[in-house]
Amino acid sequence: MKVAAVIQARIGSTRLPYKMMLTLHDMPIIDWVMRRVCRSKRIDEVIVAIPSGKNDDVLFKHISKLNLKVKIFRGNQNNVLNRFYEATKNKDITHIVRVCADNPLIDWQEIDNLIDFYKNNNCDYAYNHIPKNNLYADGFGAEIISFDLLENLNHTVILDKHKEHLTSYIWDNLDKFSIKTFDPIDKELHHPELKFDIDTFEDYYKLAMKDFDIFDTSKTLINIFKDKK
Repeated sequence: MKVAAVIQARIGSTRLPYKMMLTLHDMPIIDWVMRRVCRSKRIDEVIVAIPSGKNDDVLFKHISKLNLKVKIFRGNQNNVLNRFYEATKNKDITHIVRVCADNPLIDWQEIDNLIDFYKNNNCDYAYNHIPKNNLYADGFGAEIISFDLLENLNHTVILDKHKEHLTSYIWDNLDKFSIKTFDPIDKELHHPELKFDIDTFEDYYKLAMKDFDIFDTSKTLINIFKDKK
């Protein structure tokens, strides 16, 4: 089993343009994501998949100058499904963990827990990045599928809406796939009401106003952000 974490990132954003380069405690959001993902013990390769358009040249140049063990792939801006496929084909990669670059506080331990869960459960797709049918906070986890499934989707999906989002076809066809999720192992992490991903300026401001470190665990972060009653 060879697992690649593919970080989906772009400069353009309807709700919060240029957010990848916004800083959290003097470090761009994309740096937080890459550095935290690189701590995973189950990931064999980290790839940042960004669009090939000129708007994302600044993102490419920034990542290229960092001394991190990540590879950069540039592909189709709108067909994210194909971008993931092209980024991972011909590499002997068997499984892909999709990481959204909107999640600066993604937890490498929860990535490892996701991979272990997937290996021990017979399913097509597993996730722990959103609090849907689980007790995870929003923004600590990721999604995992096999390369074989990714390849199949890339060759068969027709609708643009399913090409724009890696797993939307799976979610729209639940009868065709086995989907599984799970709760955090530590019950202190059971906080589905908390949101750590950045979609809007309000989300960014909420995180920027708190004091935390680049390698704080999800337990530490929850203790910082949860409602102290």
